[in-house]
Amino acid sequence: MRDKPGWLDQYVNDLPKKGWFRFLSRVIVIPYWKWRDPKPKLPGGPREATQPSENLQRMMNLIMPLKDPSPLGRAEVAQAIAQNADEIFAGLDSVGTVHFARFLLVGNNLCMISAYDGDFSNYIRDFIVAIGNVFDAIMDHVEGGEALKPTSENADKFIDWVHAHDLFQVPDFPGDLFDLQDQAKGIAPGTEQHDLRTLPRAMVLQFTANPNVSLGGGYRAYPGIAAAQIRQKFGEGW
Repeated sequence: MRDKPGWLDQYVNDLPKKGWFRFLSRVIVIPYWKWRDPKPKLPGGPREATQPSENLQRMMNLIMPLKDPSPLGRAEVAQAIAQNADEIFAGLDSVGTVHFARFLLVGNNLCMISAYDGDFSNYIRDFIVAIGNVFDAIMDHVEGGEALKPTSENADKFIDWVHAHDLFQVPDFPGDLFDLQDQAKGIAPGTEQHDLRTLPRAMVLQFTANPNVSLGGGYRAYPGIAAAQIRQKFGEGW
């Protein structure tokens, strides 16, 4: 039977619920720790995986800031996507590794959410080959998009841009955050020992560097099934 926490532990555990402590944390504690132990912004998208099943149904959460977030600007980007919907679907079919993809307007951003198989760079490169001209039209409405056009001639630059605008995926196992932070600082994972009690602080500080994140890699109903296998079962071919 686990021992009940002592009065001091209970008091400390209850501090985050207290308004005065939350205020002090926001204006003093967090800025101090951000100065003393800054966390680098961690890259977006799924990380390299050795397990074959972890390379299937990978998530992309691409957040593209709109050049004109007004209702008129949002209507224009919606029209650009609607006018090219058939070409988008045909292009995604030709890529052959995509399970699903959809566009959303959220706040001042155009978002593309998708699940795909295999390597991230190859996915984006195949995407450009298939419907690069469509993305050129979309980039007209995105901040900094002009520098990426035509995407077919700026594939590597576009891949880097997408990677930078893809949401950081918080590890499914929170303790892995320590290794990611160490790796970003050039420290080999596992070299330093971290006290698990400092994990909440590490997470809070990471959210100052990555305010928008994907909470984990997402649920996958059939993690071991590739898009190609599904297409084959339906008789669609590659």
